[in-house]
Amino acid sequence: MRVYTVHAPVGDGADLAAADKFVFVRDGFHFWAAVASVIWLLWHRLWLALIGWIILIVAIHLGMSALGASRGTIFIVDVLIAILMGLEAASLRRWTLSRRKWRQLDVVVADDQEAAERRFFERWAARQRGFTNDQYAIDRGAPPPTRNIPGQSFSKPPPPLPQGGIIGLFPEPGGPR
Repeated sequence: MRVYTVHAPVGDGADLAAADKFVFVRDGFHFWAAVASVIWLLWHRLWLALIGWIILIVAIHLGMSALGASRGTIFIVDVLIAILMGLEAASLRRWTLSRRKWRQLDVVVADDQEAAERRFFERWAARQRGFTNDQYAIDRGAPPPTRNIPGQSFSKPPPPLPQGGIIGLFPEPGGPR
């Protein structure tokens, strides 16, 4: 299962008319960002990230050449930077969206982007209609369940300890170790 964050522009509001502008950003490794970083950054219009990437690559190449690093070492560093780019590509997109004053609406877990869109819009439509106590509602303010609340599945007393009293590597409290 993949995790997607949903972003919307602040000025348009989060209504049905602005739903076509919502952006779903998949978390995880982005292969094309690692293989073709410049093209991927241009495609997603990440201008500051592109400038930073170019400055970083040029600085690393100049610095390693000045230190007398071999071509093989420079290649390994380039591969490591490409892997880092693939891992951080989603974070760069989220950073750019937040810098452009987009807001994050939700986090969705789904198999693919189509399923993520379907799940998000089902929950979002339920919230827009004012449903609060249905299967799509998200309760972010309730305290976590505890053992002291009767009626919860784990409010029963814990099972009794075995005859020795302690389970584990140290069978007696304070005993030799």
